[in-house]
Amino acid sequence: MSKLDVKDLEQYGIEGATSVTYNPSYEKLAKDEAERGECRFSDNNTAMVDTGVFTGRSPKDKYFVKQPPSQEHIAWGDINQPISQEVYEDLFKLTTKQLSGKDLYVVDAFAGASKSSRKSIRFITEIAWQAHFIENMFILPTEEELENFEPDFVLYNACKTSNANYKEQNLNSDVYVAFNIEKGEAIIGGTWYGGEIKKGIFTMMNYWLPLEGKLSMHCSANVGKEGDVCLFFGLSGTGKTTLSTDPNRALIGDDEHGWDDDGVFNFEGGCYAKVIDLDKDSEPEIYNAIRPGALLENVVADENGKVDYSDKSKTENTRVSYPIDHIDNHEPSLSAGHPKNIIFLTADAFGVLPPVSKLTKEQAMYYFLSGYTAKVAGTERGIDEPVATFSACFGEAFLPLHPTVYAKLLGEKIDKHGVNVYLVNTGWTGGPYGVGKRMSIKDTRACINGILNGSINDAEFETLEIFNLQVPKELEGVADNKVLMPKNTWEDKEKYTESLKNLAAMFIENFKRYDNSGSEFDYSVAGPKL
Repeated sequence: MSKLDVKDLEQYGIEGATSVTYNPSYEKLAKDEAERGECRFSDNNTAMVDTGVFTGRSPKDKYFVKQPPSQEHIAWGDINQPISQEVYEDLFKLTTKQLSGKDLYVVDAFAGASKSSRKSIRFITEIAWQAHFIENMFILPTEEELENFEPDFVLYNACKTSNANYKEQNLNSDVYVAFNIEKGEAIIGGTWYGGEIKKGIFTMMNYWLPLEGKLSMHCSANVGKEGDVCLFFGLSGTGKTTLSTDPNRALIGDDEHGWDDDGVFNFEGGCYAKVIDLDKDSEPEIYNAIRPGALLENVVADENGKVDYSDKSKTENTRVSYPIDHIDNHEPSLSAGHPKNIIFLTADAFGVLPPVSKLTKEQAMYYFLSGYTAKVAGTERGIDEPVATFSACFGEAFLPLHPTVYAKLLGEKIDKHGVNVYLVNTGWTGGPYGVGKRMSIKDTRACINGILNGSINDAEFETLEIFNLQVPKELEGVADNKVLMPKNTWEDKEKYTESLKNLAAMFIENFKRYDNSGSEFDYSVAGPKL
């Protein structure tokens, strides 16, 4: 039974709603998705939706209202763009006009599994599958919690509208994702992509929590049978999801977490996994999670509903959202204690970084702020030069505050809880992309296992030149220990040193952005030296 009436929506500027479906069941959503023609269903009865023109986020269309007091905290720039209160009000009226007079879905949910840190979010949309996505991705309250639910924040999704006046308002396009922190609301228009909802709330958690002295993180997390927690940071393609999925360890979450006085907790109640080239043998957990209740985005299926996961004709960013209980080996509380280990994952396509190195606290701050990986430029003939990618805190696109705010909090927590931090390279060895080969998953797993079982701490270490990283000389499970010091795997040692210096120069150049951040954040001393 609905706990909201159409009249209740008038406080949000929505007039004449014809019906409100409140926190619907999956059965109700599946029925509506089918009747409205919003979704097809696969051969195992999983809902499949197309998100239209936008099959990914639209980062150039994200804005914050520039007003006190939040304007003093936000790091303004290309990522966090300002708009005036007047422009926001125009967009808000456009949003509520679209939602007025419609059959609407309202979902009340929590962001954050920690009761002392979670936020109560109200979502309003006219699209059944978006309500489905929200229920997959956020933490659903109990019936008792719904009785007294008061939202801290309201997100309006009016994806069917668009902003025709964007040029006059000096905006990027007719799409908008706008946040009004003081009013406690966000509005979305012009894009149907589900990830805007997910990352919109993640962005807000990245605003709220650090100001409360709590760390928000773009990472996966798991916990061992002894309660030992490990965090995995890494950009796309580094193995974050694969390496945090471990049959001997329970998954806390795969993407977004907080760290407060009680420990680590998932922001979400579900997972949002890429499914391009999904194979049931190599990623059985994700494959088996795709069942009724899950929601596939932008996949290609035949007339019988059989999905071809290798088909990239719509997008390479095909995805599935599903409740985390679709993963058998997960931590039901979505939380655990303080981390014992933190792993920064990088796929170094230059082939010069070790497969594992132990970091000091200062080095941890440096590599956290750098957020490095290297992507392959392409597989066309003659194009074999990797491209360095730096994304602060391994998630710069979602950070409203200056990256050093998050780095300072991480450093404080490493100190307070005695956390070990490691840099793990899942990229190339024996040479760069096109010459060397990808690090074997067996060797990478051996490095991860050495970290998790503590045996890496018994190893003898040597120092990597220029980067001053501490590298173990041998590790149990590594096929050939010479792989641990990358220079040993290169035929041309001089070429290796040249490549190492080139990468060091890229790190140094990227880190110049922090030169004016104050001496408190002068972690450049922990970086490479030429």
